[in-house]
Amino acid sequence: MNLLIMNQSELACFLPGRRQREVEELIAPCCVIDAEMMEPEEWAELLARHNPKVIVGGWSLPQLPDGVSWMAPRLEYLCYVPGTVRDKVSCKMIEKGLLVTNWGRSISRTVAECALLLGLSCVRRSGYWNDRMHHHGEWKDDFVTTKSLFDRRVGIHGYGAIAKELIRLLSVFTSKVTVFSDGVPKGVFDYDGVECSDSLNSLFSENDVIFEVEALTPERVGVVDEALLRSIPEGGAFVNVARGDLVESKGLLNVAKEGRLQIGLDVFNEEPLPATHGLRGCMNVMLSPHIAGPTTDRMVDAGDHAIENLKRFCRGEAVVGPITPEVYERLT
Repeated sequence: MNLLIMNQSELACFLPGRRQREVEELIAPCCVIDAEMMEPEEWAELLARHNPKVIVGGWSLPQLPDGVSWMAPRLEYLCYVPGTVRDKVSCKMIEKGLLVTNWGRSISRTVAECALLLGLSCVRRSGYWNDRMHHHGEWKDDFVTTKSLFDRRVGIHGYGAIAKELIRLLSVFTSKVTVFSDGVPKGVFDYDGVECSDSLNSLFSENDVIFEVEALTPERVGVVDEALLRSIPEGGAFVNVARGDLVESKGLLNVAKEGRLQIGLDVFNEEPLPATHGLRGCMNVMLSPHIAGPTTDRMVDAGDHAIENLKRFCRGEAVVGPITPEVYERLT
């Protein structure tokens, strides 16, 4: 019997309305389990008893034990509805043939939306004005410069699904968008009609607003260092909605404290961001607590993505966005 393992709040977020019934019908016979009502030692026994071919899970899904192949030898597909699967399944299981998917590209447009929000907030100095009006009773003055995103030179580091959604959103504001990603052949940019920079250095130094949406790999840890940040023209902006470890933390803090750039951050080297962290209190830094992914009302996009993949699996077709060992290594 196949398993749908989600608590009630996860079902309400990801599979509201008809969606839960649709999942149950797709993987019938199906047993719905609330993992929060299950003791940890029950997990292995549950797998052995039901021997599922498919498991659909939410955040509350317990980690699959390394011995799952003998506990549940029929298991072929883990359809994980949220994001990272690192704490749910080992890379070794994927290498041995277990099919695994997550919310994949279904969240790209909401991440791009958050990037745009942070970018607009930076150029408009929203954090500064919000603080002065809320906490100091002040009004506008003649000393703080605000800018518009219209006709601004914009650079995007990365060229995945989020970057492509962001380019679409930015088209309302400017046509001066350039992209750089060292893992993408130039022919891809030419085919898509996207202008690419010659190097990461030129991307940062020749644009006013930089959006960081690159995938994190071991080679890219700290690739955005202090020198690169300083190359952004003074008064420009840097926005990161990708991964905190792409940016060298000490250099970022140094530049932030100088106030020469506006900075928008949704991701950090250390999460949760410590209450005493130096970035807190910098009025030129817009902070959000790693919420660029799907908003509460758009969790259904991940649910719909999972349903589409379950349909494909049931038809014997290739699923969208399988987690390969290479993709697994890039997950946080």
